[in-house]
Amino acid sequence: MKHERTYRHLVRSVRLQSFQVVVKETDLLIHASTNLAENARELVLQHRGYIEAYLKRYPAFGRTLEPWYLDGPAPEIVTRMTLAGQKAAVGPMAAVAGAIAEQVGRGLLSFTDEVIVENGGDIFLKSQGPVTIGLFAGKSPLSLRFGIRLEGSQTPQAVCTSSGTVGHSLSLGRADAVCVISESCPLADAAATSIGNLIQSKADIHKAFAVGQKIEGITGLAVIVDDELGVWGELKVLPLNIKKG
Repeated sequence: MKHERTYRHLVRSVRLQSFQVVVKETDLLIHASTNLAENARELVLQHRGYIEAYLKRYPAFGRTLEPWYLDGPAPEIVTRMTLAGQKAAVGPMAAVAGAIAEQVGRGLLSFTDEVIVENGGDIFLKSQGPVTIGLFAGKSPLSLRFGIRLEGSQTPQAVCTSSGTVGHSLSLGRADAVCVISESCPLADAAATSIGNLIQSKADIHKAFAVGQKIEGITGLAVIVDDELGVWGELKVLPLNIKKG
């Protein structure tokens, strides 16, 4: 059964056009200066193809929950997933959504100066102006109450979210939302999973910050568990006025 992505209304832009690209399990919502759906579809097929071919050679790559180590040449996207999993101490597939978002986004930057690629709550963006991304945390009373504000940057940024209570992605924890900021989308994705696995209750939020500070490349972290929000690092959290539903 397909999950309705009700959080997608949280990503808006008055300057950019929005379009959706779906290829098998990959379902992207993209914002760019012009409709680049065909270009994006080709990029998705290309990078999914690299992953699928690697999985045929190494089926364990798709199953392991432990860091993967390459024993020879590999496609760039596989290498990025592998390195992200090693840094975050999780399997490489924990970085797959972020990796696809980033590779598609970087490819589209050949055609547009600004792009936002959202893949299952994992976001790669390059924006000339500020962007606010709402924190969706399921049934938590804090869900949609706050957003992360990112200023325009000359370098791409990534915001990836993992949840133990929302969605179908594997998480061993019970956090309503673990949101990681990084310049690397695969790393942010893998780190969100790794940190989320540690959290069983509000008392574990301090563990998230202790682990997050040790993962090189993470610049910010926000965690929601029930009615508590914790924030660490270089990020600005703002209250939002968004109606749930």
